[in-house]
Amino acid sequence: MAVIPTTTTAAAAAAAAAAADRATSRNPSRSPSRQGLGRTAANHVPLTPMGFLDRSAQVQRGDTVAILAPNTPAMLEAHLGIPLCGAAILQAIAAMGFDVDHVYGITEVSGTPVSCVRQTGWADLPEAARAKLQARQGVRAAALEDLRVLNPDTLQPVPADGLTAGEIMLRGNTVMKGYLKNPAATDKAFAGGWFHTGDIAVMHPDGYVQITDRSKDVIISGGENISSVEVEDVLHRHPAVLLAAVVAQPDERWGEVPCAFVELKPEAVGTVSAEELIAFCRSHLARFKCPRHVVFDALPRTATGKIQKFRLREIAGSREAITQLAQLPAD
Repeated sequence: MAVIPTTTTAAAAAAAAAAADRATSRNPSRSPSRQGLGRTAANHVPLTPMGFLDRSAQVQRGDTVAILAPNTPAMLEAHLGIPLCGAAILQAIAAMGFDVDHVYGITEVSGTPVSCVRQTGWADLPEAARAKLQARQGVRAAALEDLRVLNPDTLQPVPADGLTAGEIMLRGNTVMKGYLKNPAATDKAFAGGWFHTGDIAVMHPDGYVQITDRSKDVIISGGENISSVEVEDVLHRHPAVLLAAVVAQPDERWGEVPCAFVELKPEAVGTVSAEELIAFCRSHLARFKCPRHVVFDALPRTATGKIQKFRLREIAGSREAITQLAQLPAD
């Protein structure tokens, strides 16, 4: 089976994997997570988990898939790096028969310093419940000195209640020394002796960290914080939705409101309306968290498959563009 076309980096990763022991590549009973990456051949290499779902029709049960998520080169069935991915996508991938480990990484820290280590008993849970647990970023790796969720203003730990939001902060010798020739940015990133990741998260009672959003992606509507990831996760549960991205849209009354950009599955194009998706969100979320507008279109992506939210913010910032694209009257 042919390797899915990809960039030089991904091709090199696939070639390295393929040069290893190919005898195990078609045996679904032997997981690479128990063998080590070097002994597993990859016959598919999409660049992101969402890209994998997009091309899933080409994948057969038992195939070995290498996924390189942005900043997190990884092997599916050994590691799966998903930037701010909700439970819906994890559940969809697991339903295809893949053994998923969720890890978290960031450019400024070597390797993947945080991993959602599976606990005894998780495998016996229903798929939806297991996916919710595996959607958490997890606990620190042994090589990382410290991982905490702190109030960014006071640098005090947030309560481990799974509700109170803070910022993920890291410390250790695997963290970068600083930004090249940019002391101001370095000082800001290491304020208080911690590396500030910019990822907003909660700490669960069991010590597992879960990202709720990037600080720049939090939508503030009428003084209430709305997690774009939470809204995206609900949208991904709709059977017609392939990909979804939610950004802030300026609003005269509330300051900001959520605006959803949705890419439908090919077979669902023309079968679902914006009103239907908004109603679906209202059945799962508080009303103020639901998108005010829904735009159906192919989502802009980088060469690695990461959704370009900055471009969506530019569109959402234009009232006229949103009205035209969504074909809905402006509020």
